[in-house]
Amino acid sequence: MKLLYTPNSPYARKVRIVALEKHIDIELQEVVLADPDCPVKNYNPLGKVPVLVLDDNDSVYDSKVIVEYLDNRAPGAHLIPQDSTSKMITRRWESLADGICDAAVSAMLESRREPAHQSQANIDKQLAKVLLGLEVLNLDITKKKWCVNETFSLADIALGCMLGYIDLRFKHLQWQDKFPNLAKHYNVLVKRPSFKLSMPVD
Repeated sequence: MKLLYTPNSPYARKVRIVALEKHIDIELQEVVLADPDCPVKNYNPLGKVPVLVLDDNDSVYDSKVIVEYLDNRAPGAHLIPQDSTSKMITRRWESLADGICDAAVSAMLESRREPAHQSQANIDKQLAKVLLGLEVLNLDITKKKWCVNETFSLADIALGCMLGYIDLRFKHLQWQDKFPNLAKHYNVLVKRPSFKLSMPVD
C-alpha cells in the first residue's frame, strides 16, 4: 500500500499515526498538490490528500474511511471501539477535531491571499469556530487520561493531529495558555513515537 500525503496535512498525519500504532507497513509518497503532474487526482477526483493506494491500484479516501480500513485490517487492539456507543463517541471527537482543522485551514488559506482580496471577516469567522471547538474539547478532556474509556484511541489521535496543526499555523492564539487541559493532553501525546515520527514541519 502507498499513502499519498503532504507533510503538514493533519488529516494525512492522522492516517500515518494510525498506521504506525497498528504496525502497518505503508509506503509514503509525498506530493505537491499544486504540481500539474500531482498523482492525487488520478486516485481521488476531489484532488485531496490523504489517499491510500491499494496493491491492486484501487484507492481509499478520505481520512475517516482510511483509518477505519486500517484499523480493521490489522490484528490487535482496535483504535476505533467496537461497541456502538464508544464508537460513536470516538467518531464525535474525530469529527470535531477534523472540523476545527477545516476551519483553521480555511483561515490560513484566506490569510495567504493578496491583502487586497483578503476577507478579515472570514478569517475571524473561521478562527471563532476554532476557539469554540477548542473550548468544548478542553472541557471534555477534564480529568481524563484519554478521550474515550480511558484507553488510547482514534479520538486521541485526531485530537493530537488537530492541536499539532493549530500549534504550527496559529501560535498567536496561545491555545496552550487558554486551554490547559488540552495542553496537558497534547504534551503526553507528543511523547509517543508515532507522533514524533510524523511531526509537521514549519
